[in-house]
Amino acid sequence: MAYVVGTTLPTLTVRLTRADLVRYAGASGDFNVIHWSERTALAVGLPGVIAHGMLTMGHAIRVVTEWTGDPTKVVDYQVRFTRPVVVPDDDLGAEVTFGGTVTSVLDDGSAVITLTAVFDGASVLAKALVTVKP
Repeated sequence: MAYVVGTTLPTLTVRLTRADLVRYAGASGDFNVIHWSERTALAVGLPGVIAHGMLTMGHAIRVVTEWTGDPTKVVDYQVRFTRPVVVPDDDLGAEVTFGGTVTSVLDDGSAVITLTAVFDGASVLAKALVTVKP
């Protein structure tokens, strides 16, 4: 695949529920109380129970791996978190929309993709960059 600067990747919308957080905690071993206890999350200054950052990152990279069709094309992935994804205790959960744009093509044909993640009308990731090989 030849990458072209400005190419917009298809978006992915994910709904995260408290049940998803429990499943992720079990799979990852990250049982930090802020991911399941409203009382504790509020006590430490959070707006409520928040999704695991790595869970958010995992969904974000899906935009790239589904677009390339090959997860082994990812050679670098880095993000900074700008705000948490607050997951309410209801059946709807939190809706996060992920997207990406090819922002540069390197001399070797690799591409740098800038990812976006929007929750509740605001970005939750900054400097979310993925490099994929040709």
